[in-house]
Amino acid sequence: MDVGLFFKIASQVIGGLGVFLLGMKYMSEGLQAVSGDRLRKMISVATNNRVMGVIVGLAVTCMVQSSSVTTVMVVGFVNSGIMTLMQAIGVIFGANVGTTITGWILVLHIGKYGLPILGIAAFFFLFSKSQRIRYIGMTIMGVGMVFFGLELMKNGFKPLRSHEEFNAWFLAFQATSYLGIAKCAMVGMVLTMIVQSSSATLGITIGLAATGVIEFQTAAALVMGENIGTTITAWLASLGTTTTAKRAAYAHVFFNVFGTIWFIALFPVAIQGLSRLIAWKTGFNPIDISIDSMDENKFGQIVTAGIALTHTTFNVANVLFFLPFAGLLGKFVTKLVPEKETKEVSHLTYLDVRMLDTPSLGIVQSQGQLNFMAESVEGMMTNLHACILGEGDVKTESKIFKREEILDNVQKEIFMFLSNMVSGQVPHEVTNKAHMQMRIADEYESLSDYTANVLKGLKKLQKNNLELDEPAREKLSSLHVRVAAYIAKVNEYMKDESTDVLSWANTEGTAIASLMKEYRRQHLARLQNEEVSPYFSLAYTDMLNYYRRMKDHALNIAEVVAGEK
Repeated sequence: MDVGLFFKIASQVIGGLGVFLLGMKYMSEGLQAVSGDRLRKMISVATNNRVMGVIVGLAVTCMVQSSSVTTVMVVGFVNSGIMTLMQAIGVIFGANVGTTITGWILVLHIGKYGLPILGIAAFFFLFSKSQRIRYIGMTIMGVGMVFFGLELMKNGFKPLRSHEEFNAWFLAFQATSYLGIAKCAMVGMVLTMIVQSSSATLGITIGLAATGVIEFQTAAALVMGENIGTTITAWLASLGTTTTAKRAAYAHVFFNVFGTIWFIALFPVAIQGLSRLIAWKTGFNPIDISIDSMDENKFGQIVTAGIALTHTTFNVANVLFFLPFAGLLGKFVTKLVPEKETKEVSHLTYLDVRMLDTPSLGIVQSQGQLNFMAESVEGMMTNLHACILGEGDVKTESKIFKREEILDNVQKEIFMFLSNMVSGQVPHEVTNKAHMQMRIADEYESLSDYTANVLKGLKKLQKNNLELDEPAREKLSSLHVRVAAYIAKVNEYMKDESTDVLSWANTEGTAIASLMKEYRRQHLARLQNEEVSPYFSLAYTDMLNYYRRMKDHALNIAEVVAGEK
């Protein structure tokens, strides 16, 4: 091949692919921003009901325009305990159907209008003061870039039609036999694994087929392999995650692999049936037509529709076939990836950076970590109460100090995760939610500090051979129970994101502050009567003050949840 011709083809194809991928990214980000809380609500309705899981997976994938992103999110949610394995399998099934929307978008015969669509939408994106209009413009701009990029790729592929060396090489990859089908599927799989985007390889496949460089059957077989290749992203995301998250990734792999195998077995019959369906609708059979015998645009439209129909039929049939056996698939991957004994680590392992591509759902994952912090503080309070009553041991104390260290790291990682997430094109409401979560994480970290400080006060007394006498123990226990209940109630409101918390929180907070002052007044009276030593009094009043600070931080959380801070 002439060097000049090769450079011309390569520059157009690579440039077109880059514009195509950037368009997919902008379209995805714009749709997510416009959808607002809908993505979060969709994930929240994912249940163990398989059909509902499929619907959620389909809807989310249509929003984010990428099955890879959806399955990576699923792995992240399973890893953080937000989603169960069976819920994940249902969503993965739906994601495979949702990803076919890309092909149908490309069926729209607006390729030559891609550049003007891009240009007009760019003005709205750049100059509109309304955030919603800006993101709508961003979405439409992405659509224009997708079509313009595909048009560039198609123009780049056109010279290959008349290139004898390329045609001779591609004869080895014609889907006219089972061996040829397998070869094509293998090429599609490897290419998708390399670029880690089935949408990109689908665009390349449509570009080659729409210009007559490869036959329709070959393109359809490539699409089969692309469905296997797209699983590599979720599998890579599962490395270093929990056992259940690994099982979700393996479920995705086996679902696509086994689905491709049985569909390849029926490939000759399926392609004939789908071709007749296209012929019935358009009057042209994509197997029989040639680009040299008809209008190029018409040919490209028919072949693109055929590829989109094949892709959709394959994925829908796959889901319908496997849906009754979802439970068996769950049991299979559970046996394949057995549970391992793992020690608790002092840092997070489940805030996946890939979630930064979907801020609306990244917020869901970080909310899960706030729930973890809330539950951890409640656990620390339970253990601390045992220590106050004299029922705790060295192991109980160690749990409190260990959990305090963990929550320090949790707070830092949540802060870094959310800071990175809001640094890009993020809707205003997501940014506000991220700032609220940062504040709440900081308050929980402070709560853990003061819980540990109370224990340190008890140990300070023990070190100086002093013990809580019965009046002091009774009052400290009573205050502890009141503050612990206050924190637990605030946690419930925080998890439910209820804005009705503030009135109760203020009233109860004032009552706790009054109780603490009363106990301190009674204790100072005991000190004045020389019933306790000055050193004991210093440590004890510090502990009372720590509970007041705990109440303050819990009240701060209530105010953030209510939107006051």
